[in-house]
Amino acid sequence: MVKNKSAQMKIQQMAFMLMAITLFFVLVGIFVLVIRFSGLKEDSQTLEQENAMLLVSKLANSGEFSCENAFGTLSNCIDADKVIALSSREEYERFFGVAKIEIRKIYPDNGNTLCNEENYQTCGVIRVLDRNVKTLPSSSNFVSLCRREIDSTGIGYDKCEMAKLIVTGEDKT
Repeated sequence: MVKNKSAQMKIQQMAFMLMAITLFFVLVGIFVLVIRFSGLKEDSQTLEQENAMLLVSKLANSGEFSCENAFGTLSNCIDADKVIALSSREEYERFFGVAKIEIRKIYPDNGNTLCNEENYQTCGVIRVLDRNVKTLPSSSNFVSLCRREIDSTGIGYDKCEMAKLIVTGEDKT
């Protein structure tokens, strides 16, 4: 009988030891996973900011914004007439994949007056898109904002102003 109890005790010790080793490796695995995925949120925000910066550089030359050859061969040229028409369209709300797009005139400085179809020659800020969501820090680039004007004699000419294209990504956290 004594040998039987001793054998049972050894089997129980072996079972507890196997359970302890299994629990140890499970805890080590969880620890490794926590360390590995701890920077995932920051990486996601960094990627969103990088996407916004790439969009800023591509947006000025996109078909929806660019002057193309209407004002000569200007790089980073935005057609003000196209942008004003685009800003009143709700269909483009999710097209660009960002939270905000706005263009601020730098020179001449016209303040913070929001532009619409009636005052866009004398306003200061064209808000193309504003989704009113939690945002990341914005990215920007300098552009030429050009439009057709007619002088007092009735002759049309190209008027270009210095502006800043500002794109803000959406914080999805």
